[in-house]
Amino acid sequence: MSDANFFEKVGGEETFRRLVGTFYEGVEVDPILRPMYPDADLAAAQERLFLFLQQYWGGPSIYSETRGHPRLRLRHAPFKIGTAQRDAWLSHMRIAVESLKLAPELENELWNYLVAAANSLVNADDQL
Repeated sequence: MSDANFFEKVGGEETFRRLVGTFYEGVEVDPILRPMYPDADLAAAQERLFLFLQQYWGGPSIYSETRGHPRLRLRHAPFKIGTAQRDAWLSHMRIAVESLKLAPELENELWNYLVAAANSLVNADDQL
């Protein structure tokens, strides 16, 4: 299994479903993040994040097949994302990542990507 990609090394679909499920448990009750989701049910947002992450890490390309290019910054542009939103997102994602109990090198690789992605989506000055 030395030729396995990251998706396979961490356990594939099941692992990414657990990651995203745990993350959205936090989002559901978060006073900063929850208002950013217009739908009463977070299932659609949860599925989009799952499909994106699974594809990014080497799993099936269902995200691009159904939604086109990820265009993360463009898709998030309508939302005010300052450091408070980024930090809340990362807080819930940290809990989710740790819940997976991955090997340290795999956890670090995943976490470093998530931090970089979150930082890249900040589009608002906190002073606004």
